[in-house]
Amino acid sequence: MAKVLIVDDSPAQVHTLKKLVEDWGHEALVAENGNQALEIAREQQPNVILMDIVMPGMSGFQTTRKLSKDQSTQSIPVIFVSTKSSDTDRVWGMRQGATAYVTKPVNPDQLLTAISDAVAA
Repeated sequence: MAKVLIVDDSPAQVHTLKKLVEDWGHEALVAENGNQALEIAREQQPNVILMDIVMPGMSGFQTTRKLSKDQSTQSIPVIFVSTKSSDTDRVWGMRQGATAYVTKPVNPDQLLTAISDAVAA
């Protein structure tokens, strides 16, 4: 069982992702924004983070850069889960340090594979 931090400002998306994660037998933690994500990641040390990109305040890109610069969180894999689906967004997301990029609406099999690969790495 992995500890999965879900970072998304949409209650509907959080609900959907949390249900999927828990149905797969993982523990779900939730952050509504980048600042909460940084705090929870430091305190809880999740095995993987599912990160939205478009959020008020700090974007998912900015949050991921901060996570990668913090010694206590830099080894936690980040999977972007976003409505941004262009090739440019994918490339930029991977350059920010993400291990995978999944578009919304989420394909459950694709997300499960991304989580499994990130946890196994």
